Amino acid sequence: MNVLIVGNGGREHALAWKIAQSPQAEKVFVAPGNAGTALDAENVDIPASDTKRLIAFAKENEVGLTLVGPEAPLVAGLVDAMQEAGLRVFGPSQAAAELEGSKVFCKNLLRHADVPSADYRVFRDTESAIHYLTERDDGPAVVKADGLAAGKGVIVCRDRAEALEAVERIAGQKEFGDAGDQLVIEERLVGQEASVLAITDGRTLVTLPAAQDHKPAYDGDKGPNTGGMGAYCPTPLVSEKFLEKVEATVLVPTLHAMKRSRRPFRGVLYAGLMLTKQGHKVLEYNARFGDPECQPLLMRLKSDLLVLLNAAVDGKLDEIEPLEWDPRPAVCVVMASEGYPNEYETGFSIRGLGDAAALPDVKVFHAGTASVDGTIVTTGGRVLGVTAMGDTLAQAKLQAYKAVKCIRWTGAWCRKDISDKAIGL
Repeated sequence: MNVLIVGNGGREHALAWKIAQSPQAEKVFVAPGNAGTALDAENVDIPASDTKRLIAFAKENEVGLTLVGPEAPLVAGLVDAMQEAGLRVFGPSQAAAELEGSKVFCKNLLRHADVPSADYRVFRDTESAIHYLTERDDGPAVVKADGLAAGKGVIVCRDRAEALEAVERIAGQKEFGDAGDQLVIEERLVGQEASVLAITDGRTLVTLPAAQDHKPAYDGDKGPNTGGMGAYCPTPLVSEKFLEKVEATVLVPTLHAMKRSRRPFRGVLYAGLMLTKQGHKVLEYNARFGDPECQPLLMRLKSDLLVLLNAAVDGKLDEIEPLEWDPRPAVCVVMASEGYPNEYETGFSIRGLGDAAALPDVKVFHAGTASVDGTIVTTGGRVLGVTAMGDTLAQAKLQAYKAVKCIRWTGAWCRKDISDKAIGL
């Protein structure tokens, strides 16, 4: 069958690369794609927000399955529109995607489903949020924009002064636009983070090996939050037994709560967890594959991804064989533009991609790139996801950074400590 992947990031490149390996895949299209997806699939010059053109293209090109990568088109209802047009599509409905699209909806659902999460309060204006922070004890807090903010709308604050500044940025200055119409203030949890992703058809869950993302911009988890500066999989923080506990106490109750809310969830259910001394708690939900978690996950997946996705769309996940995984760990290091996650320049030519790709057990996934007159240039903040495997986590990390050293452009940078938390655990 022909497959259409919607999006243009590192996640979409990883999905295109993996799906293209399936014997069931004939043509793999990516809309709009990037310079990397053009090497592993066929790019289509249609933005992810152009629902009408995406539907027309899928019909004209006999697309048998569409996979929606990013959160924005999911929240905008692309899956619903495609289904109404008679197309097969993998991903949650607009109503179900609100689990990611609204922090307020997510927190309220977690409370009703009795899923462990941080204590929180919701505010619709700056004044009431400031009053609450002024009245509560001076201490750490997390301030979140309600809506989508490309992974940057969560501000972790050490004290009241930082929390007040965060409220002003989100609700006062509207730094994240309409995403700040409501905000959530919650207790700051302490511990290590883990990402648990599961494929679901609304009834059956296929839980994937746990990964660990690195959200803060700089080494040692310092600096502002980003869309993710790297990830590795699997994480020794999450054993098989613990993964079963997460399924029973987090994923299954969430699925049931979504069904009760008349928003049945089908697609990728992604739980961002904090492993605290009091136990695991949900930080947030995403409604799609994580980026960059998707890259090391798919590097390790030996089973046919297209078979898995088709089973999910057809409601037949309970019929598939257990997934097969390469036992070796994988590490993804994000290379970013100077200035990211704040303002940055683009258009710099990237050198050394061929040298990096020639290294064994390495795949360079493109995120913010384009091909201009035969030269690959930067177009985004997160530019590449350099991913490698190794017999141990330390070897996978070493191989990833060897590949990173091959690649250069003006202002390129990355975190140097991806996966260090796990090495030695």
